[in-house]
Amino acid sequence: MNPELKARIDNLVKQNKIVLFMKGNKLMPQCGFSNNVVQILNVLGVPFETVDVLEDFEIRQGIKEYSNWPTIPQVYINGEFVGGSDILIELYQNGELQQMVEVALAS
Repeated sequence: MNPELKARIDNLVKQNKIVLFMKGNKLMPQCGFSNNVVQILNVLGVPFETVDVLEDFEIRQGIKEYSNWPTIPQVYINGEFVGGSDILIELYQNGELQQMVEVALAS
């Protein structure tokens, strides 16, 4: 990954308490997995930003290398990679996600 792309992704991850790299955006998710994550974050009622990887091929490929995670969507909370759709569903169901976002938003 080139330094410029790493800096762009670093900036997106660090400037937003919760950021979702997804296909589409929060108003129009373009895949079911991205939609799952948007719905979970909406239910929690927390502010979050989205990055549409379909609009930026460099980000689409780079985010996979950045996180060392092969699939999209990808969620970052407080600058830390949390996971994709399945992991967020699990964290939501066991109550851990709510705690994570509360801590992030309070910091």
